[in-house]
Amino acid sequence: NRNSLLRSQSTLTMKAFAVATLLSVASAFSPLPTPSRTTSLGATGFEEVGGSFWDPLELSKLGKNIDTFPSMFPDTQFVKEAEIKHGRMAMLAWTGCWATCNTGLGLGMHLPGFPVEPDFTKAFGAFAAEQPAMTAAVLTFISIAEGESVGWSGDNFRGKSTKEPGDLGLDFLGLKGKLSDDKKERYKIVELKNGRLAMIAMASLFAWKSIPGSVPLMDVFT
Repeated sequence: NRNSLLRSQSTLTMKAFAVATLLSVASAFSPLPTPSRTTSLGATGFEEVGGSFWDPLELSKLGKNIDTFPSMFPDTQFVKEAEIKHGRMAMLAWTGCWATCNTGLGLGMHLPGFPVEPDFTKAFGAFAAEQPAMTAAVLTFISIAEGESVGWSGDNFRGKSTKEPGDLGLDFLGLKGKLSDDKKERYKIVELKNGRLAMIAMASLFAWKSIPGSVPLMDVFT
C-alpha cells in the first residue's frame, strides 16, 4: 500500500509539473496587454524618462524664477530655440564629416577646386585661407539668418517672441500644410532627438581628435 501510495503521489507530481510547464509555454504566446500610448500631439521628446526632462535645479527656468537683474537669464523660448538650432548645425556638421572623410566608413567626397584637409578640425581654417571671399559670404549669410531668426518675431531672450522656437518660416513648397497635426508634432520630436544625438556625436568626434583613445569605437570605424 505504501509503495502504491508513493507511486500515485509521484504520478500526480509529474502531471502537475507537466501542466505547469504547458501553462508557462502557453503564456509566452498569449497577447500582452497593450500599453496606452500618448499621441505625438502630447509628446515632449522626453517620453523615455517619464515625459518630462530632468532638471532638478530648474536651470531651464532661470529667466522666470530669478529676477535679481532684468534679463539676467534667457527665457525658455531662447533655450528651446538654441537647442533646436544647435541640433540642426550638429546634424549638418556630422553629415559633412562623414561625407568628406576618406578613411574607414567615410564617403571620401571632395569638391574640385576646394582645399584638401583630412583633419576636419582644421578644415575651416584651410578653407578660409584659400577661399576668403566665399568664407566672408558664408559668414554673412549665417549672420543674416541668425538675426532674422529672432529679429522679425520679437526678442525670445526675454520671452517676447511671437513665433514657435525653431520655425524659420522656410516652407516655400508648402510641405508642412500637407501634413496632419499629428505628423507635424512627430517630426518635431524626431528632429529634436536626432539633433541631440548629433550634438553628442560631434562632441565625441572632437574628443576623439584631441584625446587619443577617448572614443575607442572610432578606432574600429577608421
